This record gives sequence, structure tokens and C-alpha cells, in this order.
Amino acid sequence: MRKYDALWAYIQGLNEEKLIFRFADVEKIAGTPLDHSFSTYKKELAQYGYAAGKISMKSQTVLSIKKESD
Repeated sequence: MRKYDALWAYIQGLNEEKLIFRFADVEKIAGTPLDHSFSTYKKELAQYGYAAGKISMKSQTVLSIKKESD
């Protein structure tokens, strides 16, 4: 199991155009804190039809994910 598989499964089940998460939400869903490694893992979102937007590690407040165009 990869680090954020639980988060990807959760996101895939939502089928929303735009998602906004607090870092604490990601930690709860994924079972692991959001850290600098997410920059690498976020590429996996494309497999689920999404792309991560701007992420601020400094503020640790919001993660925006937009559905990719078909």
C-alpha cells in the first residue's frame, strides 16, 4: 500500500469537480500527515481524474484539488 492510497480512494469516491481539504482532513483520511513528500505523490491523482492545485506547507491550511478535463 502506498502512502496516500486511502486518500486517493476517498477522492475517487466523491466524483466532485473541486475539492478543498485542510491538512488535518488529509491526515484523518489517509492515516498519515501531509508532508513535503506529497509533492511527489500528488502525481498519482491523475490516475483518479484529479490534479492537485497550489499547496502551502507553511500555512498548512488548505489543499485544493480540481478535476481534470476529459
